[in-house]
Amino acid sequence: MTPTEQFIRVLTGLKSGDLGMLRTYAGNSLEKSVSGFDLFTGLWWPLRHKNQRAPRREVAWLVAKLYAFCPIQQSDYTFASQLGRCRIPQSRNKDRLPQKFDDLLMQRLDNLEPALRWGLDLIARNDLDVDWVKLTEDLSIWGRESTRLRWANEFLTTFEGGE
Repeated sequence: MTPTEQFIRVLTGLKSGDLGMLRTYAGNSLEKSVSGFDLFTGLWWPLRHKNQRAPRREVAWLVAKLYAFCPIQQSDYTFASQLGRCRIPQSRNKDRLPQKFDDLLMQRLDNLEPALRWGLDLIARNDLDVDWVKLTEDLSIWGRESTRLRWANEFLTTFEGGE
């Protein structure tokens, strides 16, 4: 099992009280609260101590907050492909979803949380799951253009009905 898989396993095993506490830190940096730092450190540090290839602290903190916000099931489907499968109410502009996704792709990692929350909320409302391991791995290399290009291709393939 990879360190990222181990982190996701620990995260998905959290009790509702811990998830509720993590939700209160939405939009906040890890240094904002001692109790948030302690909770996160208890999740992440044992993995990082055993294996330096565990997700970076910033990425793990972001994913922990995202999972607490929207604890949807682990699946084999990537965030981008699932978002492409989402449908929005007919009364809305059909171009809105691709525009919002394009905006998401343009964000730096430290500004990405609101856009990812929007996407996860839409995925959950469409009764879809997401690959949390792959999401964590992708966010770890978010600065690479190849990651964003792959996300764009996955989104467009499913949005245009390719899958």
